[in-house]
Amino acid sequence: MTPAAPAYRRLSVEERRSQLLDAALNLFAHRAPEDVSLDDVAGAAGVSRPLVYRYFPGGKQQLYEAALRSAAEELQQCFDEALEGPLLARLARALDRYLAFVDQHDAGFSALLQGGSVVETSRTTAIVDGVRRAAAEHILRHLEVTDPGLLLRMTVRMWITAVEAASLIWLDEDKRPPLDELRDWLVEQFVAVLSVTAARDPQTAALVQALAEDV
Repeated sequence: MTPAAPAYRRLSVEERRSQLLDAALNLFAHRAPEDVSLDDVAGAAGVSRPLVYRYFPGGKQQLYEAALRSAAEELQQCFDEALEGPLLARLARALDRYLAFVDQHDAGFSALLQGGSVVETSRTTAIVDGVRRAAAEHILRHLEVTDPGLLLRMTVRMWITAVEAASLIWLDEDKRPPLDELRDWLVEQFVAVLSVTAARDPQTAALVQALAEDV
């Protein structure tokens, strides 16, 4: 007796949308956005092009922005570390997650941060900037600073920019050095830039002293 075929289950609206976003994210992770077509997304999801349009009537631009928001949410979560234990150990764990995301999404990460894509708009730029601001807020919360001064805010945001730049260069250098070395180097840079600012800013100087004792 031939076994019965499994019953077909129609996906809900949210399930189908999630399926399409997952397919798009996987494509954007390995190819620049301008090199991905709706036909590519439809093929990867195993659906028709009209179905993709049904869920994303704005076409590729709407799909890209939705995928970008999904990736941005995942990146923001990388810095969502419990407020327990030495600060630098927490920062290292957050960087491990961030760099793992970079490693997994390589080409898509480059396209996301380098800009210049034909699908880049003020909305996509705002999404990316939101990741940077969220990361800064997470770090300041771990520093237990509720009212950061200008120099401290600038220092944290400059370091986040340095992390992004190092990640892009790491991809361009065939993912060298190893991730654990890159992580440790970035943590050391964080301490270094704080130390430079500490010479000019009493608030940062107090933080550097606390970090020296938090080992």
